[in-house]
Amino acid sequence: MSLLKKLPWLSLILLLLTFISLGWVLSAANPPYFIWVLVAIAIFFLVASLTSPLTRIADYSLNLFTSNLRSFSVTVLAAFLFFLIFARFRLFLDIFVILAALMLVRIDFQTAGFREVQAFCIISIFSLTGLVMGAFIERIMFQYNVYS
Repeated sequence: MSLLKKLPWLSLILLLLTFISLGWVLSAANPPYFIWVLVAIAIFFLVASLTSPLTRIADYSLNLFTSNLRSFSVTVLAAFLFFLIFARFRLFLDIFVILAALMLVRIDFQTAGFREVQAFCIISIFSLTGLVMGAFIERIMFQYNVYS
């Protein structure tokens, strides 16, 4: 029972609402099933990258700049991402809100003293539950034509 009391409920609810919104928008676009699988895999990678220790992330980032070709590739990728920020600002804002909610939950879990594995499992469960809930709610609303 102490685990439930230690959970940062406010930030988890915010995370859940963020992913409900993502599931709703994605479901409204009516993508094929492999897109749903790719989004779920991307969520796992994103949560894993945020819940891993910062020293491990620093080690990986140092490997990116070990050669000139890698440094050039990272620079070109960064420039392309900077272009995408301006070209698709609405998409950037949506992704930024998701990242901000994930970082808030991660900070709250770190403050509460959770281990990385616990944080990864709980954040992943809430993220995927929100995604599924958003898709489910959108399908129900669309089926009964509540918003039209």
